[in-house]
Amino acid sequence: MEPLKLPPIEYGALLPMLILFGAACAGIVVEIVVPKRARNVVQLVLALLAVTASLTAVVLARDVRTVTIGGAVAVDGPTLFLQGAILVLGGVSLLLIGERSIERGGAFVAQAAVTVGSQKDTRQATSPGATEVYPLSVFALGGMLLFVAANDLLTMFVALEVFSLPLYLLCALARRRRLLSQEAALKYFLLGSYASAFFLFGVAFIYGFSGGIQLSVVHEAVANPQRSEVLLFVGLAMIAIGLLFKAALAPFHVWTPDVYQGAPTPITAFMAACTKVAAFGALLRVLYVAFEGVRWNFQPVLGVIAILTMFVGAILAVTQTDLKRLLAYSSIANAGYLLVGVLALNESGLSGTMFYLVAYGFSILAAFAIISLVRDSDGEATHLSRWAGIGRKSPLLAGVFTFILLTFAGIPLTSGFTSKFAVFGAAVEGGQTWLVVFGVISSMLLAFPYLRVVVLMWLSEPGETTPAVSIPGFLTSAVLALGVIVTVALGVVPAPLIDLTREAAEFVR
Repeated sequence: MEPLKLPPIEYGALLPMLILFGAACAGIVVEIVVPKRARNVVQLVLALLAVTASLTAVVLARDVRTVTIGGAVAVDGPTLFLQGAILVLGGVSLLLIGERSIERGGAFVAQAAVTVGSQKDTRQATSPGATEVYPLSVFALGGMLLFVAANDLLTMFVALEVFSLPLYLLCALARRRRLLSQEAALKYFLLGSYASAFFLFGVAFIYGFSGGIQLSVVHEAVANPQRSEVLLFVGLAMIAIGLLFKAALAPFHVWTPDVYQGAPTPITAFMAACTKVAAFGALLRVLYVAFEGVRWNFQPVLGVIAILTMFVGAILAVTQTDLKRLLAYSSIANAGYLLVGVLALNESGLSGTMFYLVAYGFSILAAFAIISLVRDSDGEATHLSRWAGIGRKSPLLAGVFTFILLTFAGIPLTSGFTSKFAVFGAAVEGGQTWLVVFGVISSMLLAFPYLRVVVLMWLSEPGETTPAVSIPGFLTSAVLALGVIVTVALGVVPAPLIDLTREAAEFVR
């Protein structure tokens, strides 16, 4: 009997993921051996060092183009670019998470409100803090890196679960609004489980059609079908459901507003920036590498989903009275714009989508950083009525938030305009002009809720319920500065990043 022959493994190509998974395991050990008082700082430093080391490994591997572990993982231009984007955005998110943890002596909680008789007494929280947020976040980042690099469907499913399970837990870590947070986490978990089941059933159908799960094998089977195409289209539909859920595309978006509102704000920022990059990275690889041969079949269906997503996000954003829910519906609409770029199915579409993911990631991180600063004794004040007159109480913060909202609206000389122009231009080039028309209309609708917030901040008188604005700590200030600088830079001089995305816009099979 011949000995089992293991597939060759290129550890250099896998190093970014190995660093994060190793650091996450080390973080678990830190939870056991490090005293409670020092745990926040040690965990934050460990997580940031891991992200920095992983990003360095990605940069050093920038010329690597290979398929390894028996075809399970592909390291190419899109993989390295998206991994770099996830790590940079994840590192910035960790700064925001660390600020709330260190500043308040516990993750995401400033004080614990205790009701004594008819009076409300506000006391300092006695909890040492949910420092497990750091290894969970690093595990999620590692899963995201594997997700965008997965070159077979089963590896993609494993990566999906690796980064999804920590996110379910992270959403439940809010201490002030525990019931709301736990409800959001439970909804996310249940709906995510159903979406994962659809994805796994889709993998089974595709295996039945192609006889393999590697994307290159599926590509060959699509080009030369030997079995019933019913298996192909049912499998593709089920896989798409799993990916569209993670990308928050309608009608699989219903989890997004509740989770964005219920999760701790730093975790919401982490999900809004990083999860979207991972979801669209996997969607790009599946559609461009495995199923490009049936593009004429899935383009109209996904085009309708893109239009539905853009209008659901834009119209429902108008009706929101909570800022986190408003940004959730804004995120849904932006997912629709991203799908327009994906459906161009050309090099410009791939490049424009990757540019959009980076630009949107920095803007949304800055937006949630600002929301985390407007607080009162009961916690964050996210209801729109509480923001009336903020511009007069804190003009600098209101000015930065106004700039970010105008960026979301796509005002010229901001990254929002440049990124929309990139994906819409690619769609026109790819013959999807009809999607661009609907995209422009929905962009005009979506500008209304942003401008309503701007008017509320600047033209309304501050009321008794208008909360104070916290002075940002060093880490939050760094997040805001990075978000604003990148947003301005990508609007004024986008060429360097556009050139980088074009150089990276080529998959290996």
